[in-house]
Amino acid sequence: MSSCVFCQIVEGKIPSAKLYETDSVLAFLDINPINPGHTLIIPKRHATSIFDVDEEDLKECAVVAAKVARAVRKATGCDGMNVLQNNFRVAGQIIDHFHIHLIPRFENDGFLTSWPGKPYGEGKMEEMRKAILEHI
Repeated sequence: MSSCVFCQIVEGKIPSAKLYETDSVLAFLDINPINPGHTLIIPKRHATSIFDVDEEDLKECAVVAAKVARAVRKATGCDGMNVLQNNFRVAGQIIDHFHIHLIPRFENDGFLTSWPGKPYGEGKMEEMRKAILEHI
């Protein structure tokens, strides 16, 4: 997709700070990092979200994410790491190309470490479980 920024990076039309590459996956530094070392892992083949990414590309992204995460941790000396993947605007996805964020985290870096949970009402967890199982 020529209008997709990440596809243009894959095609070499836009420069990137590449960290790792396979035949199907590319890892590069985010140009607007939350913390130094913030890395993006993308499949080279365009997919908008987790709902349409090729299964083999998804597997390769996971393997590359783990490999690069270990390197980012050693290079940054971070105290922890968020591995994040957003789908659609409501969930924070800005670029419409499937990607995984590796975000190095440091004590007192000022960013959220958790989201507030909302317990299920009486019987609602079982209802949700059954609804999901109907689609698996």
